[in-house]
Amino acid sequence: MTPVIQRRALSALVLAALPGLAAAQGRGDPLPSWREGGTKRAILDFLRATTTPGSADFVAPAERLAVFDNDGTLWVEQPLYAQFAFALDRVRALAPQHPEWAMRDPFRAVLANDMHALVQTGEHGLAEIIAVTHTGMSPEVFRQTALAWLATARHPRFARPYTECIYQPMLEVLALFRARGFRTCIVSGGTLEFMRPWAEQAYGVPPDQIVGTTFKLHYGLANGRGELTTLSEVDLLDDGPGKPAGIARAFGRRPIAAFGNSDGDYEMLEYTTTGPGRRLGLIVHHDDAAREYAYDRQSHIGRLDRALTAAPQQRWLVTSMRDDWARVFPDV
Repeated sequence: MTPVIQRRALSALVLAALPGLAAAQGRGDPLPSWREGGTKRAILDFLRATTTPGSADFVAPAERLAVFDNDGTLWVEQPLYAQFAFALDRVRALAPQHPEWAMRDPFRAVLANDMHALVQTGEHGLAEIIAVTHTGMSPEVFRQTALAWLATARHPRFARPYTECIYQPMLEVLALFRARGFRTCIVSGGTLEFMRPWAEQAYGVPPDQIVGTTFKLHYGLANGRGELTTLSEVDLLDDGPGKPAGIARAFGRRPIAAFGNSDGDYEMLEYTTTGPGRRLGLIVHHDDAAREYAYDRQSHIGRLDRALTAAPQQRWLVTSMRDDWARVFPDV
């Protein structure tokens, strides 16, 4: 599939993902995939308070910034982060060029599909895998590689492209916030270069409104053309306390609304909601094993423990996927 066709297909997905939204808004329901309840009311009340001229909580359009985690907040992160699934597939694809990998972990574990041994390699093993699959090339080459993978990869449970495993209720939140004059920005622990190729078509979030983990870049001339090469040295780890730092660096202001789902979003939620004036912090709680997954405190992927405990005191909304969402995925 060519890049143009991929962009058109993803754009069509966005349109298909919001069936009836305009009509629903006309009927007075701007969040049709959200069940009636306290969470939905709180979102709508926040938007009314911050965007209605004359309101005591009115926020000028230039200051309306809302930030969203990606994995587990906007799309599925279980049973494995999509980006890590991409990295494992890239190891398999590159293996013929590296026969030595068959004898050395973590690559041996990947090629043998030995997930237990892979886990035993810990953070060092993960760092090696990410380094060989994400660096040593230009951002343009990586972009095409990521798009080609997304065009063919399927989620192991839902048997649909990862870009169709996005959350319909959150698509509606993104659209509604933008309609009310907000910049909607993604702040993810995933790498910036992995998200940029597809996030605009999937979520309506352009590349310059994405913050992610970044690697250092080296500039040089190659055959008379200026080129960038991605190095294996991490520049920003956009997780935990790295998220507020990334937000400040990229956008130059504190958000007034933040959406996350795990302890990796704790500092982003805290940074957002401890600012002055009306604020909104929301946690997506995965408690729907039938339609998606149920996990929180004990999960190795998307663990939600510290933030879940702190939510009542911090006044963060905890959204129940089971109770608050009438549906999970777009109808495609």
